[in-house]
Amino acid sequence: MYIAEVAHFASDLLAAAPDPGGGKQPPGTEAIVTLLQWVKWLFTAAAVAGGMIIGGKMVLSHRRGNDAGVSALGFWLAGCVLAGAAPHLVDALV
Repeated sequence: MYIAEVAHFASDLLAAAPDPGGGKQPPGTEAIVTLLQWVKWLFTAAAVAGGMIIGGKMVLSHRRGNDAGVSALGFWLAGCVLAGAAPHLVDALV
C-alpha cells in the first residue's frame, strides 16, 4: 500500500513539472553556434578515425598472438558515449 502511494505521489509530481519549451537562440550568438557545430563535426571525425586506428592495432596484436588494445577499445567507447551523452545531459539541466 505504501509503495503505491509513493508511486502515485511521484507521478503527480512529475506531471506537474513545468515544460521550459524549446527556447530561442539569443541574438548575436550565431558565431558561437557555428563554432560548436564545427567542434561536434571534428569530434565525430576524430572518433571514427580513433576507432579505425584502435581496430587496426587490435588486428595486428591478434596476429602476433596477444590481446593488447582491448582496454583502448573500452576507453574509446566510453569517450564516445560520454561525448554523445553530454549535449543531452546539458539540455536536461538547462
